[in-house]
Amino acid sequence: MADARAEVLGRIRAALRDRPGPVTVPREYERTRDLGDVLTLLEKQVADYRAVVRRVPESSLPAQIESSLAARGVRVMVTPADVPSWWRVGECVWSLDAPMWPLPNSALDRADGVLTGCAVAIAQTGTIVLDAGFAQGRRVLTLLPDYHLCVVRADQVVATVPEALARLDSTRPLTFISGPSATSDIELDRVEGVHGPRNLEVLIVG
Repeated sequence: MADARAEVLGRIRAALRDRPGPVTVPREYERTRDLGDVLTLLEKQVADYRAVVRRVPESSLPAQIESSLAARGVRVMVTPADVPSWWRVGECVWSLDAPMWPLPNSALDRADGVLTGCAVAIAQTGTIVLDAGFAQGRRVLTLLPDYHLCVVRADQVVATVPEALARLDSTRPLTFISGPSATSDIELDRVEGVHGPRNLEVLIVG
């Protein structure tokens, strides 16, 4: 068997002897691009995904959060315990999730929505990235509730995917969010909310 294998491989090598060798592929991909106003581009791209997106001055953020929740008639919101307290506004009940006292999945499923920050946002693709860092919580927090309200600071917005990857730690649990959860079957019928929230609202602060 070993002789037959060696013979077959030898014939293959002989047949390929006159072929050109492998080429060197450049790996220094373009890191940055001038895409103009990245906040405006992010706003446009997020909206293209059927998500709600708003530009908000930092001083108006609590009022906008309260307005967004009131417009949806939210009663119970989930949020990571380290979310700034001044974000937790409105007449709804706030359920805090922390590593030492995590909320059960049943509570997350019953909640009307979740409020988080993010790690970085990519203007070119309209993508929000979470890494379970500050004000983001566990991955499950943004998968079970039907509504995700995400706060993105202006200094977290980059132009391209390579720029975003340079800011991220690949060993952390990364979640890339491009619009509300959506999928389609073989007949291309769009179904939303299968593996995440059906409703995404992004507040760009700055």
